[in-house]
Amino acid sequence: MEWVATSNEFIHNVCRTIIPPPAYRIPVKPHHLLHLAAAVLPSVYMAYLARRPDTFHLRLALLPPIALVTLGTFFRFKVPGAEYIASNWAIAMFSILVVAKDIVWAWRPEGMLKVGEEKPGVLIKPSNQSRGTLSHSANDTRMSPSRGKRRSLAWLYDALELIGTQRGIGWKFGVGVHIPKEHRSLGRSVFLRQTLTSALRNFVVLDACESLIKLVPGVGSPGGGTIFRPELPILPRYILSTAVHIATGCMFMGFDLLYDLFALVGVGLLYHDPSSWPPLMDHPWKSDSLHEFWAKRWHQVLRETFLVCGGSIGGAVAGNLGVVFGTFIGSGLFHELTVCSCGQGFDPQGMLFFVQQAPLLVLEKLWRHFTGYPVQGIYGRLWVYFCIVILGRPLVDSWHRRGLGGSYIVSPRISPVRLLLIPYLRWFTEALGLQCISVLLN
Repeated sequence: MEWVATSNEFIHNVCRTIIPPPAYRIPVKPHHLLHLAAAVLPSVYMAYLARRPDTFHLRLALLPPIALVTLGTFFRFKVPGAEYIASNWAIAMFSILVVAKDIVWAWRPEGMLKVGEEKPGVLIKPSNQSRGTLSHSANDTRMSPSRGKRRSLAWLYDALELIGTQRGIGWKFGVGVHIPKEHRSLGRSVFLRQTLTSALRNFVVLDACESLIKLVPGVGSPGGGTIFRPELPILPRYILSTAVHIATGCMFMGFDLLYDLFALVGVGLLYHDPSSWPPLMDHPWKSDSLHEFWAKRWHQVLRETFLVCGGSIGGAVAGNLGVVFGTFIGSGLFHELTVCSCGQGFDPQGMLFFVQQAPLLVLEKLWRHFTGYPVQGIYGRLWVYFCIVILGRPLVDSWHRRGLGGSYIVSPRISPVRLLLIPYLRWFTEALGLQCISVLLN
C-alpha cells in the first residue's frame, strides 16, 4: 500500500533528522561543549517543574520538544575514530538517559515528592493538627527543608537535588529500594580517604580488565571480533570466552569509579553528609538468587527509569507479571539502542540477556511455590552464576563483535597496566624464552 510506504519513509526521515548516521555527525571540538551543556538546560527546567505543584499539563506539553532538543543536539556530534566507540556509546547512553529522566519527571501528575510530602515542597500536616492541638492559619503550609533553607535559590536547589538523586533515597519513588550497608567510616576525613582509595582501586581494576581484553585477537581491535575464537579447540574457546565475559563484567566497576569521584566532590567540596553517599553495589558476586542479584546487590541507579519506561507499560497490560517483563524489556532496549545509535547496527542478542531475566525470575517464584523453599545457598549461587556468566556471554559477544572491546575507556597515555605492567611481562617472558606468551602481550 502506497500510503504505508510513504508513512514509513516519513518516519524514517524524521528519525534520521533527529539522530543522523555517524557519518553525518560533526566531530566534537572543545567549543561544542557549550552546545551540549545548553541542551541539558531544558531538562533542568523539567526537573524544576517536577518540584512545583500544578505543573502536570505543562510538563506533558514540554516533554516532546525537550526530548527532541536533547537527542537532536547530542546525536549531532561524535568523537571521531573507531577506537572511540565507547565514548560515543557513553554520549548516546547519557542522552537517552536524560530523555528517560524527563519522561519520569513528566508523567507523574503530583510531581516528584519526597517522603513526608503531600505536594512538592509541602510537608504532610500532622494527624493531630486535625484535632485542634496545633493552630495554623487556613493558608499555612509547612515547607520541606530543601525549600525552606534556600528560599532565594530554592528553584535551582530543587532542580539540582532531583537531578542528583538516582536511587531515590529520601524520595517517594525510592521507597523500598535496597541501600547497601555502609562499610566506610562516616567521619568526613576518613570517609574521603577511604573513598579515594576505593576510586584508585576501581581505576586499576578497570584498566587491568580493559588491557587484558585488548590482548585477545579480534576482540581487542576497533573492528571487533567474537569472543568465541573459532581457531581454538572447544574447551580453550569457552574458557577464553568466559574469561573475557568476566573481565567485561568487572569493567562495570567503572560505575563505582564514577560514583566514588562524585562522592569525593559531594562530601569534599559541597559538604554533603557522608551517609548520603552509601555504596553503589552490594557485592553482587555473593547473590544467592536472581531476585537478590537484581533487586538488592546490583546497582539500582536506573531502577525507576526502567520501571517507568517499560514496567509501567507492562503493568498496564499484564499486572505485576507485566511489570517484571516490561522492566527488563525496557532495560534491554535502553542498552541496545545506545549501541545501535553509534552506527553499530541492531543485534537481537544484545537484548536477549535482559529479556530472558524475566522468565528466569518467574522460574524462581515457581520453584518457591511448588517446593516451599526459596532459591538460596550454594545451589542458588551456582544458579546465579549460570544465568549471569553462561547465559550472559552472547550479550558480551554482541558488544565485542561491534568493536566496543577495541575502543578506549582508559587512555593508553594514563594506563599503568599498558605503560608498566605489560611491557615488564613482555620483557620477563622473553627473558625466559616463552615466546608464545610474549607474542600475546604485543
